[in-house]
Amino acid sequence: MAKPTPIILGFLGFFLLSLLRPSSSDPSIHDLLRSNGLPAGLLPKAIRSYTLDDSGRLEVILDRPCLTKFETRVFFDVVVRANLSYAALKDVVGLSQEELFLWLPVKDIIVDDPKSGLILFDIGVAHKQLSRSLFDDPPDCKPEGDGVLSLRSGLLGNGGRKVNGFVAKRV
Repeated sequence: MAKPTPIILGFLGFFLLSLLRPSSSDPSIHDLLRSNGLPAGLLPKAIRSYTLDDSGRLEVILDRPCLTKFETRVFFDVVVRANLSYAALKDVVGLSQEELFLWLPVKDIIVDDPKSGLILFDIGVAHKQLSRSLFDDPPDCKPEGDGVLSLRSGLLGNGGRKVNGFVAKRV
């Protein structure tokens, strides 16, 4: 009986390892948003993972809390949750938008009419329409800091102080 050559053994080993490795059949979070009629740029690039249950409850885990800018500054907490349905993220938690020097939580994000080129942000006290083109590509997100006021609690360490219900953090 002939001995198998090292090349054949190497190929066979590589083939077996590729079968054992789990495949990544889940779409990226940005592909998931697109397939649900939403622009991919609603969430930043630095996503660690996400889960979507059968009821449409979406939980996105970021690498770290961060800031980016669309038309105004936007803050993403480490965990962002929402109910995902076609063309809408409802009951959003973990996303805030700066308006007139205040950080307001985003409640809902809705694309009412895809042909309009607009996307609606419900920030509780008002609705704001932004150009959908602002959200075409996932943004880079910078770590929070530089004197940013945060709605999150627990930042009183590292020189922070409470100001009118907000927490000021010095970096």
